[in-house]
Amino acid sequence: MTLSTSGIKKNRKEMEKIVFTYLLVTIFCAVFGALYEWFSHGVFSYYMIYAFLIPLLGGVIPFYCRLYFQGAFPRRTARRFQHFGISTLTVGSMFCGALEIYGTTNSLTILYFIVGGIFFLLGIFMYFFQKDTEK
Repeated sequence: MTLSTSGIKKNRKEMEKIVFTYLLVTIFCAVFGALYEWFSHGVFSYYMIYAFLIPLLGGVIPFYCRLYFQGAFPRRTARRFQHFGISTLTVGSMFCGALEIYGTTNSLTILYFIVGGIFFLLGIFMYFFQKDTEK
């Protein structure tokens, strides 16, 4: 089954929207981390400082590369799992950073990284093993 030109334009438009959304999330995380560090009286956390890298490396760059190099458009389920993973990892990183700046820890925060990593890897796995007949 081949895609019509309107289907390709729709997929391209949706991919541009995803890239733009991840770019906004990346900027928000960078600004939030900088402001949080600014008001933390000299205490900082690498989790908070580098939280912006998760949506940048997991969202902006891969989706932009698929858009730019005309890569296969991931199915909705694969995209959703990838989005769930990136958002869980980002929130987990920011939460760990806030706890670290506050001066405490919690052993349950590891679940953010485990669950986020599973979702992200499942989305990547589903993308690579999707059939090309349906975009």
